[in-house]
Amino acid sequence: MIPVALTIAGSDPSGGAGIQADLKTFHQFGVYGEAVITLITVQNTVGVERVECLAAELVVQQIRAVLADIRPAAAKTGALGNRELVEAVAALAGDFDFPLVVDPVMISKHGAPLVEAEARDAIAKLLVPRAYLLTPNLAEAEALTGIQVEDAGGMRRAAERLASMGAQAVLVKGGHLSGCAIDVLFAGGEFHEYPAERIPTRNTHGTGCTYSAAIAAELARGTPLVAAIARAKAFITEAIRTNPGLGRGSGPVNHHARLP
Repeated sequence: MIPVALTIAGSDPSGGAGIQADLKTFHQFGVYGEAVITLITVQNTVGVERVECLAAELVVQQIRAVLADIRPAAAKTGALGNRELVEAVAALAGDFDFPLVVDPVMISKHGAPLVEAEARDAIAKLLVPRAYLLTPNLAEAEALTGIQVEDAGGMRRAAERLASMGAQAVLVKGGHLSGCAIDVLFAGGEFHEYPAERIPTRNTHGTGCTYSAAIAAELARGTPLVAAIARAKAFITEAIRTNPGLGRGSGPVNHHARLP
């Protein structure tokens, strides 16, 4: 039977991020993708013009419909928008019998907020403890922990703090560091590092969504966490390297990139 993965995230009409990126990534990894929409954005590679959250009840109904029929083997969250949506998803996630990858999306590639300020506390207190894997970037790690993250040492400290907040495993992404693009995983009391060369390009729209979706896809296939992240890291690196050069701003990565 084909593996099934679920994304609970926002919509990007330009196709580079959000549920569109997640579904493309699931397909590339040979996984059947399901999608629950949390919010609608008006955006392209140049910027975000508008964000509208769906009613929490509607999001809950979407999730319940999926779980009642085609139950996923893994799921991921992306942009959740407001406190009500965070609370609703976190409450349902308490009954998930499959791994949940939480990508705590807070700000778009263009700097536009994708979650209200009061929702950040709910993410930290309610959603982080539901995460099988939490995947913050440097800014998100700082916002959730209050720890300044400027190097690998800061990434390790933030990962440990987030694990103490309830996440089973934490992957702090170092894409915004200078030099090597290294990610740090803290799982089972041990650290693992995933270095990659830094590719000079402005076309990195949707990297976080694509990366977390690739990890969720591998988990749905039954791949152990450390190996799942390694394959996802290799994929997103190749996706950035072979980006199609679309758009007038920060263009999308290549969701058709060759799998490692």
